[in-house]
Amino acid sequence: MTLRRKSREFALQMLFEWDMTRQEPARVEQLFWKSARAAESTRAFADELFEGSVAEAGEIDELVEKLAENWRLERLAAVDRSILRLAIYELRTGTTPPKVVIVEALELAKKFSSAEAPAFLNGILDAAFKSLKT
Repeated sequence: MTLRRKSREFALQMLFEWDMTRQEPARVEQLFWKSARAAESTRAFADELFEGSVAEAGEIDELVEKLAENWRLERLAAVDRSILRLAIYELRTGTTPPKVVIVEALELAKKFSSAEAPAFLNGILDAAFKSLKT
């Protein structure tokens, strides 16, 4: 597993915790890193993804609600919301090729969500990428 993939997994776990508890992001990070071990570069990238996703969660959630026809955000599984927030944040930064971001998000969905999640998330992420290009 690449270090960046591991960073994304860590960021997803922190996002899930934040979504469930709505604790301060700094508190979520502090508690998470007490039990998780990672190289400094892995940890730094995970923190960057987590903090950015939380900071932009409101805007990202609005985009997801617009793109996920007939689905309210609160109806989505918490892990799927977190994957979408993480991937759309990373798409918006433009630092990683979009195809890589989407493939990584789908891998997270395969590992942490339901069997139906990857296809559903792929559709939303593809639409999000297209909307960000325009």
